[in-house]
Amino acid sequence: MEVQRPSNDAMKHLPLTPLRAIRGVVCLLVLVLTAFMMLVYFGFLGAVIIRLFSIHYSRRVTSFFYGNWIALWPFLFEKINKTKVIFSGETVPAGERILLMSNHRTEVDWMYLWDLALRKGRQGYIKYILKSSLMKLPVFGWSFHILEYISVERKWEVDELNMRRMLSTLKDPKDSLWLALFPEGTDFTEQKCIRSQKYAAENGLPVLKHVLLPKTKGFCASLEELRGSLDAVYDVTIGYKPSCPTFFDNASGVNPSEVHMHVQRIPLDNIPTSEDEVTTWLMNRFHLKDQLLSEFDSQGHFPREGSEGDLSTLECLLNFVAGAFVLGRLTLDNSLVASEVGLTSLIMKFEQLGRIHGVAICRGALSITHLLFADDSFLFLHASFQECGYLKQILGLYE
Repeated sequence: MEVQRPSNDAMKHLPLTPLRAIRGVVCLLVLVLTAFMMLVYFGFLGAVIIRLFSIHYSRRVTSFFYGNWIALWPFLFEKINKTKVIFSGETVPAGERILLMSNHRTEVDWMYLWDLALRKGRQGYIKYILKSSLMKLPVFGWSFHILEYISVERKWEVDELNMRRMLSTLKDPKDSLWLALFPEGTDFTEQKCIRSQKYAAENGLPVLKHVLLPKTKGFCASLEELRGSLDAVYDVTIGYKPSCPTFFDNASGVNPSEVHMHVQRIPLDNIPTSEDEVTTWLMNRFHLKDQLLSEFDSQGHFPREGSEGDLSTLECLLNFVAGAFVLGRLTLDNSLVASEVGLTSLIMKFEQLGRIHGVAICRGALSITHLLFADDSFLFLHASFQECGYLKQILGLYE
């Protein structure tokens, strides 16, 4: 069976120079470290402490801090790597509660949905239905748990109970929500496409060349559970030029040169209610996606371009500076704490050895050898040449 490959136009992969590789690694380190700092300092506050009193405000606080971190990614893509993100189709309104479905071309599709969410001020409220292995990633996986992403094993008999339980917690219309899922269930490859086409031919379904047949159970359950609190469904179709990137291609700016996103807003009244009808509706939507991607490959763009504007460079810079400041400040604070722990350990060791003696406020009270403050440190010991010599030795080891 035929598998349609993207056409190669004048665009080429940029070479992976040492400078681009270093820049990609540095950017990833900054993003991982800021994610870790957000997790340590604000994740527990938002997801645990405030949640004891209000789930609504817990989500708002968590979304505020993580939204600022998520905004660093579009800054990397569009401003540092100069990737051109082109939106087409409809201009969707800001502030809606939506279910977002997209085709799955590569491992970075979900990151580019942040570019759309950022333009609508919803980058902190976007949640994903994603495979469970991603929830086990260090740092990122922990953040996914705090952000209430829904993990699936991609086996409906295993996933249904947990998925419906998680969806039931997202029904409050006061909480902003962008719930994103990829009905294909996996990213597109030629081998997967051939298997999908074979299954479609054997079961009388549309034979698609640019997308896989969607798995309908997860979408149907999401729509059923949330229909009463949603405003619309957004149907997003993503195409890349010159080709689909890997994660490191994306981070280092080698590929893609352009990301095209076609967005269509579908009112809930236009979507049927029964599971069988929703299944047929979803199949038809992916048939339309296949046609859109066919036109994209032949023409190099989706219809009705220009539905969204460019990101503000000033806002991106301010957010980046704020993120860098938080990272620098928290790193400095942790360094100071670590150094103070080292000084305290040395003082306690010398006291245990009987080389220095602290001061007690009364007989039988604990002796105090040191008090450490933000800007000053006070050390207490006997006024003798011997103990002053030991103090000099402590400070020498500390330095």
